[in-house]
Amino acid sequence: MFIDLDRFKHINDSLGHDVGDGLLQEVAGRLSNNLRASDTVARIGGDEFVILLSHADEPEAYAALAQKLMTALAEPMRIAGHAIQVGASVGIACFPEDGAGVVALMKHADAAMYAAKSAGRGTYRFFQAAMTEKAEQRLRLEMELRRAAKNGELKLFYQPRVALVGGTVVGLEALVRWRHPQHGLVLPADFIPLAEETGIIGELGDWVLEEACRQSRDWRLRGLATRIAVNVSAKQLQSGNLAERIAELARQYGTAPADLEIELTESVIMANPEQVSGTFAELRRQGVSVAVDDFGTGYSSLAYLRRLPLDVLKIDRSFVSNADRDEGDGEIVRTIVALGQALGLSVVAEGVETESQAAFLRACGCPAGQGYLYSRPQPAAAIEDWLRAQPGMDNPGAMKCVTA
Repeated sequence: MFIDLDRFKHINDSLGHDVGDGLLQEVAGRLSNNLRASDTVARIGGDEFVILLSHADEPEAYAALAQKLMTALAEPMRIAGHAIQVGASVGIACFPEDGAGVVALMKHADAAMYAAKSAGRGTYRFFQAAMTEKAEQRLRLEMELRRAAKNGELKLFYQPRVALVGGTVVGLEALVRWRHPQHGLVLPADFIPLAEETGIIGELGDWVLEEACRQSRDWRLRGLATRIAVNVSAKQLQSGNLAERIAELARQYGTAPADLEIELTESVIMANPEQVSGTFAELRRQGVSVAVDDFGTGYSSLAYLRRLPLDVLKIDRSFVSNADRDEGDGEIVRTIVALGQALGLSVVAEGVETESQAAFLRACGCPAGQGYLYSRPQPAAAIEDWLRAQPGMDNPGAMKCVTA
């Protein structure tokens, strides 16, 4: 059995390695306590464990044990004062059907584990021959992603943020795309999770930051000053030098920090609000705005939210999509808008696709929206043309985009 913890990297990056080490010790204990004396459990690196069951049983018995182990690991843990919950994905390979040697069995159990992750995590899978090909494809994709920035395959697309009253463009969000030489345009949902799992996300995020600063300079030189929002990962935040890196890029490209907005998801921020508070304060001292992305999908403490140096709440698209038809989602949107107003924060609704949704948001007092109703994400040249075509923005010298 090959076992990989779900969300461990996020916990390790957000709460620190000491908490991560304590979590691994607790996991090892729980696994050992649910195995027979004749079984062997070992941690082989990172958050990966292997279990060797020395006595053959029917497959049903292995499935029952995998479920038992996942249930044990899913129970809440208390590590260094933090309440933590993790899940696990389990891959199972059997001798001799799935391999006659250690190397083959490990490889196939690993492939089955990734199949379990792809199935939604928190489950198990038995090895099947087709999984080997998928595992090899995943390894190839990882190697190709590592070379993508160097090969000029990564591109930033931009989606406008629009004032819901008046329709003025109030900013842009930078969204990374990968133009794969064989597979064409690859969307973030297909490679960002891989980047996070493999640690590439730090390098990828730094490339996005630098490219956004370079583009900001180029637009400013052509009379188009825009605020560009950039998503930042937990790993970049954990590095401890995010504010310094942004200041360095601002000096390198001669950009104004006020032209940049940093977005972090609610779950990343609330995983360690004390730690991120200092980073946010330094960013705001530089003039950089700070936004909470996907707000409403996590578990924010209002006490922390009130004290954190924030500027923007972004309402998650899952609430916006049905807000004009579903009373529950509509009430959530109204509550977030009211909360933002009470805290003196700007609010942006994501995923606005219809005029009905926009009308509902205007009625709630939401100041800004972003979505296909206004524009799909587009490359820099195309979004510049789109901006210049907007009413009142046909004079390049007057093209000034400001924050909501």
